Amino acid sequence: MRDFDYLEPGSLQEVCQLMAQWGDDARLMAGGTALMLALRQRLASPAQIVSVARVPELRGIHLGHDQVLTIGAFTTHSEVAQSALIQQHAPMLSAMASQVANWQVRNQGTLGGNLCYADPATDPPGCLLALDAEVVLQGTSQKRVLPMADFLVDYYETALQADEVLVAIRLPAPKANTRGSYLRHLKTPADHRPLVNVSVTSTQSGNDIDALCLVVGACTPFPKRLQSAHALLGQVPTPLLIQSVAHAAAHEIDALSDARASADYRRDVVRVLVARALSDHFNLSCI
Repeated sequence: MRDFDYLEPGSLQEVCQLMAQWGDDARLMAGGTALMLALRQRLASPAQIVSVARVPELRGIHLGHDQVLTIGAFTTHSEVAQSALIQQHAPMLSAMASQVANWQVRNQGTLGGNLCYADPATDPPGCLLALDAEVVLQGTSQKRVLPMADFLVDYYETALQADEVLVAIRLPAPKANTRGSYLRHLKTPADHRPLVNVSVTSTQSGNDIDALCLVVGACTPFPKRLQSAHALLGQVPTPLLIQSVAHAAAHEIDALSDARASADYRRDVVRVLVARALSDHFNLSCI
């Protein structure tokens, strides 16, 4: 690990100015759970580490008058899991956060840091994509609000510009009769990084499905909304229909192939996990 300067600014504007000043020689640090590993493995060698731990604008969980839920980027996974506001307005997000990695990571790692690191084999991005979340980005001269789908660009890549900081994550007010569920698959019980995860949100009128979002993540360069789920729209979900959607989903994704698993294996896990997730979501038996 090479020597670096540790900077701890006290305001968001100061953070943006430092990032603009140092450019590629600087790295932002929130909880540090990912950055410390990258430094130790010499995957990153910044001259400056800029901590956001003392920036008050990045903290807090708030519910606005418009029922939009705002989560500060420095909120830890444990705080997301335990927040009464999130449990009430986005229970799927709370349930997901309670499964991230392990207790040590959940207590130290932050939601914003997780999103900015853009590790494909992680939990929050797909869940937030299914919830139609958006991110608030602050730079030296402008503020931007992006849908989660536009923020997640590629393998370990986001839409963040050099001087920008992820300030908060916003969740829209939940629609009536809408619910969500999250399911993940680990390669082994000791593995803390999911091999595949599936997020589902739906709105129903009676037994018919009016709206459905199916997101697959951890097995692709970044989470993906699957068009194959549209076959369920306007339908009463049945085990056979769900199996058909699961088969289509497995062929729709651009699966990663690496040391953890081949693309073919990941597609097979997607088929099984999508069928299981949709069956659980609609309280059906998986055939």
